[in-house]
Amino acid sequence: MTEEKMEFKAELKQVMDIIVHSLYSHKEIFLRELISNASDAIAKIRFDSLTDTSLTEGDSDWKIKIIPNKDNNTITISDNGCGLTKEGVIENLGTIARSGTKAFIEKIKQAKEDKAVDLIGQFGVGFYSSFMVAHKVEVITKAAKEKKGIKWVSTGEDSFTIEEVEKENRGTDIILHLREDAGEYLEVFRISSIVKKFSDFVEYPVILYYNEEKEVDGEDGEKKTEIEPKEDILNSQQAIWVRPKNEIKDDEYEEFYKLISHDFEGPLKTIHYTAEGTQEFKALLFIPKRKPFDFFMQNSRKGIQLYVNRVFITEECDKLLPNYLEFVRGVVDSSDLPLNVSREMLQEDKQLAAIRKAITSKIFSTLKDMQNNDYENYIKFWEEFGVILKSGLSSDYMNKEKIADLILCKSTRVEKEADDASDYITLEQYIEAMPEDQKEIYYMIAESREMVENSPYMEQFKAKGYEVLVLTDPVDEIVVQSLGTYKDKTLKAIDRGELEVEKETEAEKELKDKENKDIIKFIKETLGEEVKEVKISNRLKESPACVVGLEGQYGAQMERMMKEMGADVMKREAILEINPEHAAISKIRDELESGKNKDALKLYVKVIYDAALVAAGEKVKDPSSMLKSIAEIISSK
Repeated sequence: MTEEKMEFKAELKQVMDIIVHSLYSHKEIFLRELISNASDAIAKIRFDSLTDTSLTEGDSDWKIKIIPNKDNNTITISDNGCGLTKEGVIENLGTIARSGTKAFIEKIKQAKEDKAVDLIGQFGVGFYSSFMVAHKVEVITKAAKEKKGIKWVSTGEDSFTIEEVEKENRGTDIILHLREDAGEYLEVFRISSIVKKFSDFVEYPVILYYNEEKEVDGEDGEKKTEIEPKEDILNSQQAIWVRPKNEIKDDEYEEFYKLISHDFEGPLKTIHYTAEGTQEFKALLFIPKRKPFDFFMQNSRKGIQLYVNRVFITEECDKLLPNYLEFVRGVVDSSDLPLNVSREMLQEDKQLAAIRKAITSKIFSTLKDMQNNDYENYIKFWEEFGVILKSGLSSDYMNKEKIADLILCKSTRVEKEADDASDYITLEQYIEAMPEDQKEIYYMIAESREMVENSPYMEQFKAKGYEVLVLTDPVDEIVVQSLGTYKDKTLKAIDRGELEVEKETEAEKELKDKENKDIIKFIKETLGEEVKEVKISNRLKESPACVVGLEGQYGAQMERMMKEMGADVMKREAILEINPEHAAISKIRDELESGKNKDALKLYVKVIYDAALVAAGEKVKDPSSMLKSIAEIISSK
């Protein structure tokens, strides 16, 4: 195979340019990223060889080598892992096979240097950090059972070359030709300190191969310098999760978290515990400070790594955690699962189901403890992961109550202060503050807090002093439908169905209906199929009318979201509630009774209806017609 020249994909060129030219003070991360990638490559073939021993080809002495060469000004990071085929090299080193890359590039351009590094690690392009210290990078790799190796070379600009080469052993050698200002990464002490700082817990030995100069006595009695080859293992390889908690320092937890998560910040919360009895396993779990940039992308790193007696099995075990807790990172090490467990077996294993139940429960209790005793950090957690956590209400019936206990909501009772997140309350706090005559938990789903507070639906609740929960997340419609009740209190939308806020006797209701019979009929005839029904409202105090959804029907925000997603949405049926005490409604009623021009009255009705739609956050079918109607009403006065 002759040497081929290929262009980097456009998005990768931009990422490379940012990495090479915009980051200066974090160059040492290149070594951490390359060691982490080497560890992943070894873990992959080690797992695959459990069911196919021929893959190791007699080479199962797992190790990661670091070889500085001052004469050539190079540093090589080498492993005997799975290696790459030609296709694998092109796919992994020539493109970023992820959606959302353009958004990532824009975000990283806007970030300060510290945050930019954070994004690079989370997005999984750590290999390219090599170009912060190298003006040229060579990758020589050979996949298991392949006869030839593949050599990839690039200067980190527009293109790379690829060719077939002879390579004796399986695995990957990454040779960095260092820049003039990167000579420190050839020094033994500097390399050792970086590995100790970032990669001490890597499961496989990280070995530094270097030459040491020493003075010896020559035959003539004079001193001379000899070169002695040296090998030093740089990392402890101690599985941090098997060590007693009281022996582990916070910075050790932090560095281990960074190693497995590719995050450049420490975790928000660490959970380290041992389960004994019928199920024996150790777990070291971390709640991140923020979700990775690519969290919702299909190929992003997620979940918990599964080990069996310290042997890595997989990080793709979706049965270890429910999907609404996938933001948790960490390690679970079981002593009960068979070492040769396959990914298929993991889907059915009862022991794994028991582990899942235990660690899920532990995460819930940790979050509840944060909510009770570390509220400031809990708010930080909620604002990052709350929308993900509460989505579990629709999928995990068994833990519905525990999830509900963790929910935070904005509220119309608690005043909002600038840059202050303390206006959250729990559902339990809502119930504790309810007046004795209030029977239900009231909420409204809208795009913003301001929309709720200024809504006509709030008028009766303000008058009664009832608190309303403000729900603004896209999943909230599904959340409240899935929850239904909390501690025997029904969740009730204030913009849908009947309300029992204002009590009326049957006689009072009949009298109002009788007095307004004609205007109700006239409005219904005027609006036709636009509304299902027109009725007297018991929720309005100041506004003339409001549009109310039917009980059990999805709200206006959900309808908008579904339409934006391209879904074929059936038109929501609505009821127009009118306030007979309002001057506008009274005037229409009086003029209707006196036989005035009905065409003018119809104009009034349509304007009131359109205004009610706007107040509900819905779109008016014909805005220009509404504007003309308003102008006509004004000009006729």
